[in-house]
Amino acid sequence: MTTQIPHLPDPVHVTVDGTSIATYVLENRGRAPVGDVVFCHGTPWSAQVWAEVGRAVSGRRRVFLWDMPGYGHSQRDTDVRIDLPAQMSRFAALLTTWGLARPHVIAHDIGGAVALGAHLLHGAEYAGLFLWDVVTLHPWGSAFFELVRAHGDVFAQLPAPLHLALVGEYIAGAAHSHLSDEWSSVLTRTWSGPSGQRSFYRQIASLHPEDTRPVAERLHTVRCATAVGWGADDPWIPVEQAHRLSELLPGRGSPVILDDTGHLAPVESPARVTSAIDEWLDAT
Repeated sequence: MTTQIPHLPDPVHVTVDGTSIATYVLENRGRAPVGDVVFCHGTPWSAQVWAEVGRAVSGRRRVFLWDMPGYGHSQRDTDVRIDLPAQMSRFAALLTTWGLARPHVIAHDIGGAVALGAHLLHGAEYAGLFLWDVVTLHPWGSAFFELVRAHGDVFAQLPAPLHLALVGEYIAGAAHSHLSDEWSSVLTRTWSGPSGQRSFYRQIASLHPEDTRPVAERLHTVRCATAVGWGADDPWIPVEQAHRLSELLPGRGSPVILDDTGHLAPVESPARVTSAIDEWLDAT
């Protein structure tokens, strides 16, 4: 059975702090939107992971997506900073470029750290923030991350077939069940070729747990409605962190836990993720 992969429109590139960022806007031109929603992706993904959910949400709202520099169709030059502090300040600036004063923000993986950092460290204001399987609380960062950080130059020189096999296994390991061949291809393709290979190991080497510490220390000061969603079978970040995170955020609500879902909830369970998001948006 062939999986139909939802596509995003061609990106519109905007420049923020001298860096080219691929952006996407989805909207239903047949009706006036009732609000704005921004989606943030994680690693090693791109805005593509939110395509299906984003299109569903855009039936009633204007949807904005972006590829963080170093990912997807955004700038990947080695002189462009792609660490978490840089992405946090960049996201706050991007919201201003878009002219969005108080959007709802939905974030996955390190996108959660980026969205929280833009809010707590750079003054970005949100109407609400929904965090899915996010990188924020310690500990995070697998043994593979540590190995790449220590030997990134070696991994960057792997023969291309070995590199692609490694990336494919790494991405497949994020899901609870088997990813379709179509999704595996889409998520792996962006890291192919010499440039893609260098970029893959560079983005891992740029991620440091100490960069989320200032965010984790300020979670109680979040200034908007919040929600937490998680895959019950997330193999990368255990579901216990969903409950810890919910307890630390204002409101102390119960997280949305999706059974039979791993770390890639927007890809593995898009209908259930959309349903949870729609219910939350209507409530906030």
